[in-house]
Amino acid sequence: MILAASGAGAAESFVQLGLLVVLLAVLARIALRFRISPIPLYLLLGLAVSVSGASASSSTQDFVGIAADIGVLLLLFMLGLEFTPHELTGELRRHARSGLVDLVLNAAPGVVLGLVLGWSPVACVVLGGVTYISSSGVVSKLIQDLGRRGNRETSLVLGILVLEDLVMVLFLPVLGVLLSGTGLLSGAVDVAVAAAIVVVVVGVAHRFGDRLSRVLWSGSDEVLLLSILGLVLLVSGIVEQADVSAAVGAFLVGVGLSGPVQERAADLVGPLRDLFAALFFFLFALEIDLASVPPVLVPAVLLAVVGVATKLLTGEIAGRWAGRGPPGRWRAGTALVARGEFSVVIAGLGVAAGVEPELAPLTAAYVLIVTTTASVLVRWDRSPSWWPGARRSTPGAVPSGG
Repeated sequence: MILAASGAGAAESFVQLGLLVVLLAVLARIALRFRISPIPLYLLLGLAVSVSGASASSSTQDFVGIAADIGVLLLLFMLGLEFTPHELTGELRRHARSGLVDLVLNAAPGVVLGLVLGWSPVACVVLGGVTYISSSGVVSKLIQDLGRRGNRETSLVLGILVLEDLVMVLFLPVLGVLLSGTGLLSGAVDVAVAAAIVVVVVGVAHRFGDRLSRVLWSGSDEVLLLSILGLVLLVSGIVEQADVSAAVGAFLVGVGLSGPVQERAADLVGPLRDLFAALFFFLFALEIDLASVPPVLVPAVLLAVVGVATKLLTGEIAGRWAGRGPPGRWRAGTALVARGEFSVVIAGLGVAAGVEPELAPLTAAYVLIVTTTASVLVRWDRSPSWWPGARRSTPGAVPSGG
């Protein structure tokens, strides 16, 4: 009845959405063939459609917009599924020093470039977040594709990623306050509320997570999927109303699940995450005016060169502290180079708030360059001779392990 009443408008929307999803599938297949992240290809598709001047029906635009927002929530939810409250606190103690170096080395280039370009302080903070955080999804997939799960440096890489994710959870509420333009006192209250919510939910998850998981577990995939999606949307909406980023709420739901529910949720929600996240990246690039890209290409390339170098340096320093050999330190650094989903999420928040017109094209170009470069660098098992951390071999010397 609903479809019949919709008439030609529904048919047009179905054709547009179907064509879009098919194109995204083709790009994902190409990325899979060459073992690279599909994110740059999704961004390129959005730019290409933007240039073509193609327009979509209002219902198509509304659906893609909502789906993109859900994609961000599912990205954070899936991130939360990877950890338990105990693991979060353990990784914080184990890799705090390396995480601090990672934060300073990789957020600073974005902040400094923003200042050089004459951006506002808030826009500089946003760009610092863009350059700071590695892509957990891209990094994990690269490690898996290259068969490095059992390597000694992989635990170090994953530990740093955990700390970046924790910083992300704390950074998003602060960024939301900065973007809202509230006063100092009101902003401090909002940040305090956000921090309190995070602490309370993690504490509740630590104590009652098993009970929540038992309530959700029924043995039915259909019931579990509907329950999880409903819980993610509900908690995210409530948290958003408390002036905390909805993405933080989704992350905390993921942290709160455990046992068989945690394991099965990853399999059930993963495909939906991939679909909605692909639409998010496409929509982000679609809203970029291609004419705004050439003026930011030089800053984007410079920022990408520095961004690659600082992640390599992070792996070198953290690897030395962890007692890893030169090959392992190099592999840790190359694994951390990739930026992706969360860089675009942070930039998207800034774009939505209108902090800086050049933020979107600069971020898109930066992510395209860095992620593509990472896909090449990560395949080098040992550091090149020009890298300061490379160990010069001598006749008769035995190469050290990673």
